Amino acid sequence: MTTNPAKESHPHPITELCEEGRRLYSNALRAGRIARAEVGPAPCLMEFALLHPDPDDADWLRPVPPSVALAQRLSPLEREISERRRTSIELAEAFEPFLSLSAQGTAPTHSITVLEGLDRINTALDLATDQCRNEMLTVQPSARHPEHRVIEGLERDRTLVERGVRIRTLYQHTARYSPERLAYVDRFADGKAEYRTIDELVERLVVCDETVAFIPIREDRQVALEIRHAGLVRYLIKVFEFMWSRAVPLSAGAPYETARDGITDIQHSIAKLLVEGHVDEAIARRLGMNVRTCRAHIAKLAQALGSGSRAQLGYLIAQSGILEQNHRVAPTGAATGKPARKRPVG
Repeated sequence: MTTNPAKESHPHPITELCEEGRRLYSNALRAGRIARAEVGPAPCLMEFALLHPDPDDADWLRPVPPSVALAQRLSPLEREISERRRTSIELAEAFEPFLSLSAQGTAPTHSITVLEGLDRINTALDLATDQCRNEMLTVQPSARHPEHRVIEGLERDRTLVERGVRIRTLYQHTARYSPERLAYVDRFADGKAEYRTIDELVERLVVCDETVAFIPIREDRQVALEIRHAGLVRYLIKVFEFMWSRAVPLSAGAPYETARDGITDIQHSIAKLLVEGHVDEAIARRLGMNVRTCRAHIAKLAQALGSGSRAQLGYLIAQSGILEQNHRVAPTGAATGKPARKRPVG
């Protein structure tokens, strides 16, 4: 049994009739019929019922009038529209009694809503994004995402910017090593969207127009809170501004420069987490890098401090005083858009 290669590689919707299909259908309408052998390159004409066999000659096909073909295609759509309209009316009638109760002020206003499941979370986020008119703030820890998810998020940013919404997004420093992300961010060089990086971020955060915020409440991110309490939203914005003032513009140079003591910023952050008792996996997760990279930084930190073991490393970190030293003056660099400079150590 043989297959038709043209048919297998020819799928498209009727709303995008292929060039060959348009040409052959036009010829059939002008002539009143077309040879069956001619329509091989455009099997869509038969699939979409734009041609039918000539009852007088099996070697020929006759065109279905465009008005008939259009009516055949519109009929199921109109039925679906009517059904959805009927469903909308039924929903409105079902909720009408409750709407009147809410209008009387007898029902409390829910300023915090628990969203369970990605579908419900994404629906609420999409609604808030569509309603956002002034500014969106986002915190996106960890660069370990599939690139298609990164691009989807940046496409969302593009839509908001075109609507006049200002966007400020915080990533971790590891985001600087994503070529796709950097290439896309370059499209927003006009300043309508700003992206900065910082060494450590705790969790995701989205704030729209100072009215609604979203935060996850489970590590698998299957449950989130939608917060509309004005006081809580203002508090989360202050947290964001605190981190923003200490972050470095994504367009600036790499923030992993080595200070005079031979310890980079990222190694300084790792040292702090090591002393706090975090294991390699937890440190990598907190700083948005993979475990192998984290361990490489720990090895360099050990070499810089002259440590021969993990236990000795913790002791040397505590004795070295590096945790009390301020390695970077972030607010100045963040405000100017230039790489932040190091303070002298020692």
